[in-house]
Amino acid sequence: MPVEITWWGHATCTVEDAGVRVLTDPLFARRLAHLRRRRGDVPAPAARTADVALVSHLHADHLHLPSLAQLPSGTRLLVPRGAPAAVPGLRRLTGLEVTEVAPGDEVPVGDVTVRAVSALHDGRRLPVGPHRCPALGFVVSGEARTYFAGDTGLFDSLADEVGEVDVALLPVGGWGPYLGHGHLDARRAAVALSRIAPRSAVPVHYGTYWPIGLDAVRPHEFHAPGDEFARLAARLAPEVAVHRLGHGESVRPEVAK
Repeated sequence: MPVEITWWGHATCTVEDAGVRVLTDPLFARRLAHLRRRRGDVPAPAARTADVALVSHLHADHLHLPSLAQLPSGTRLLVPRGAPAAVPGLRRLTGLEVTEVAPGDEVPVGDVTVRAVSALHDGRRLPVGPHRCPALGFVVSGEARTYFAGDTGLFDSLADEVGEVDVALLPVGGWGPYLGHGHLDARRAAVALSRIAPRSAVPVHYGTYWPIGLDAVRPHEFHAPGDEFARLAARLAPEVAVHRLGHGESVRPEVAK
């Protein structure tokens, strides 16, 4: 079966390839601290099913312990190296098979291989404290090669580290009115797309969570990034097919033969 991508909202996707279900940055909450889910239903329990779940970095909207606790017992979980020491709650998820990885590490899962790659992002659990863990992206290689960027900014070696891929899942927004260093907005994501040059792209990490009480503050930063990314990608990377999904929607993008 061709690779199938389902976007559940924020950075959470299911990548089905070669009979393996890969879940990215699982987040199944209606509310997270000061954030609430403004668009899309919380995914149904079936969305939790995966052979392996990938955690790109330690921020609570990417490493969300209550969501990880909902994964079926025996699910493989790949986390940045040092994450169990930095987030003790991970050690209490005894039903999951936790593997720590760093850029360059490769982990076989069934008929796919997951390779960790670098990301330019603050990998700390909290805004203050020591840098204990790298932020990561991942390349899932089976019948297709799918790059999940996690959270990252642009950096010079991005395309070289990712390598040749068929599909790129790129963050194009955030969960608040402003994006700081170490993030891709719609414009920077389109530049990244032009450098990586996949056959297809799916914009993620936008239009899902927003701070409570800030509905009227720069609302275009919530609503517009997906469309803006598609518009800019058409100019900067016209050969790439952009699939702008709704929450819970799936696509089977074209891959190289």
